[in-house]
Amino acid sequence: MNQKSGKASIKPTQPVYILNSASVVGTKEGEGPLGLLFDKVGEDDLFGCATWEEAESKLQKEAVGLALDKEGLRPEDISFVFAGDLLGQSMATSFGISTYQIPLLGVYGACSTCGEALTLGAMSIAGGFADKCVCVTSSHFASAEKEFRFPLEYGNQRPLSASWTVTGSGAFVLGREAKGINGKARAAVTAMTVGKVVDYGLRDSMNMGACMAPAAADTLAQHFTDFAVTPEAYDRIITGDLGKVGQRVLVDLLRERGIDISKQHIDCGIEIFDGESQDTHAGGSGCGCSAVTLSAYVLKQLEEENWKKVLFMPTGALLSKTSFNEGRSVPGIAHAVVLESVG
Repeated sequence: MNQKSGKASIKPTQPVYILNSASVVGTKEGEGPLGLLFDKVGEDDLFGCATWEEAESKLQKEAVGLALDKEGLRPEDISFVFAGDLLGQSMATSFGISTYQIPLLGVYGACSTCGEALTLGAMSIAGGFADKCVCVTSSHFASAEKEFRFPLEYGNQRPLSASWTVTGSGAFVLGREAKGINGKARAAVTAMTVGKVVDYGLRDSMNMGACMAPAAADTLAQHFTDFAVTPEAYDRIITGDLGKVGQRVLVDLLRERGIDISKQHIDCGIEIFDGESQDTHAGGSGCGCSAVTLSAYVLKQLEEENWKKVLFMPTGALLSKTSFNEGRSVPGIAHAVVLESVG
């Protein structure tokens, strides 16, 4: 049966379920508004490792291990793992989860990677190609600063439009059954909209919210068209890491198209930190931002049925240090996943 809907969306004939999940974060995230909801908060941001990159690998390893343990599963019970990070050649993933020896499909969508991984995992299960999948992403403030901006030792000043890369990893176990080991699954994946690269020619890597917002607007508009729905169909429309600047741009861009999401919209990058007391400027970002917020906060709201249906849409800025140094623009992409309470 055809599961494609409209131009860019997919609606599985049967829902795919998030059976369980886990979130592991750094110290700053643990001090934020969601601190008590995370499964594990590190005692220091090196997590007992010698380098920032090794620490990020450990984040992924621990998140996957926790998610599997919570669901009573072993690595051999998993068909595929869809995983990615922000570092060159996805090195945090390669070194982080290699010990599990689960067939790996590495993905990269910058900070939208969580949405991409969940989409591919759900497609694999809905298509009958897998029984259970793990989706995991990570980021680390210090490793991302070294990769894309300046090493911490440089001590550069950050403009107010800059976001703070989240140190964290979120892992999700997907399956075809509506019940997990502790009863009902955490949420049902009922539809997905795959985003495309959108480039407005912006070049400011210290204002990634504005760079990503056009892609978020494009994916949302396409989603509403493909499913013939309005923002009111969702209790919340949740972007990944637009922050305060990107949020304003997104709302304005959609209003120009006759769409108003201001009542439903929240952003993981705004929710995860207290911008004033924690001095995170525009908010949080990074592959780990949307992943840990989804695991710790969004799924909790769906489990408790405070929300019945949400649209989860991580956003990514597709730049590299090479493209930036060559004066190229910062394109964006966003992937949307419909999550519903199992009830």
